[in-house]
Amino acid sequence: MNAASANPNTSHFSRFDVLSALAVVVIWGLNFVVMKWGLRDVSPMLLGCLRYVSASLPFVLFIKRPNVPWRFVLGYGVAQGLGQFGFLFMALQLGMTAGMASVVMQSQAFVTLLLAHWLLGERAQWAHYVGLLCAGIGLAMIASAHGSGAGQMTLIGFMLTLCAASMWACSNIVARMASIHSLHNKDKDKRGNTGGYDPLAFLVWSSLLPIIPFFVFAVLQDGWPVVSSQLHGLSLRTVLAVLYLGLLATVLAYTLWTRLLQRHPTGRVAPYSLLVPVIGLIAAWVLLGEQPTLLQLIGTVVVLMGLVINMQGQTLWRKLRG
Repeated sequence: MNAASANPNTSHFSRFDVLSALAVVVIWGLNFVVMKWGLRDVSPMLLGCLRYVSASLPFVLFIKRPNVPWRFVLGYGVAQGLGQFGFLFMALQLGMTAGMASVVMQSQAFVTLLLAHWLLGERAQWAHYVGLLCAGIGLAMIASAHGSGAGQMTLIGFMLTLCAASMWACSNIVARMASIHSLHNKDKDKRGNTGGYDPLAFLVWSSLLPIIPFFVFAVLQDGWPVVSSQLHGLSLRTVLAVLYLGLLATVLAYTLWTRLLQRHPTGRVAPYSLLVPVIGLIAAWVLLGEQPTLLQLIGTVVVLMGLVINMQGQTLWRKLRG
């Protein structure tokens, strides 16, 4: 008997599950527009610092540290905090449009696939490679449509976003390693704690690490007078953007998403992530006035096709063959 049949919760999406998945999709889709708003008043490094202050400091006071080795917590903090959002905030500051960022960041799924194969020995199916090829063609189409005019995607912004997606994939591997380590080490540790990977605790405590480095980078990059001026002149819009990025997009959304993955097969949950770039493109068009070029839109469709093949290719092929 497989897990899905053994647990009724894994075979049926409740109304709360559907609403949770849609809430995560909307939160993450709007995430890129909110980042753009936040970067209007503060530097990328300072925004990163403030994001993780709001995501960690209120919670470490009452959430016990995760019962995994510190190397995983530190590795996740470096990859997801400094790496992913350091590169992404810089990309948005240097001309990456919010809508295209929401699309290009989805390439993390394919980088994660390759890293999992190389580092964890996870077997890749033919659909994964076909999806990777398809997404690569789509990303090349998006990259070729870069420009230097107002409201256009810059090439440096595109490349930095790819770096951010790659670091997101690295953080996925670190989290996977932490989970595997927890499963293989269920004996009590020296403090008497039983093994167990708690995603929320892991996320909150790893969010502590990027705070000081982001702040130091902000001072080194812009100088203390500029950083001090930005902190004293925080507008209500920036404060709300920081709270959105830290509390909603980080703590709430990741918690809801992780719980969905724990309750249901990945194949049922993952397709919802395809709606993130759709929401991102619509939000950037409505709220920021961004208008992707025809080639970028075609490239977006090709990337999404690659994601569908990657997630559902094997299943669809088996159904077609009867």
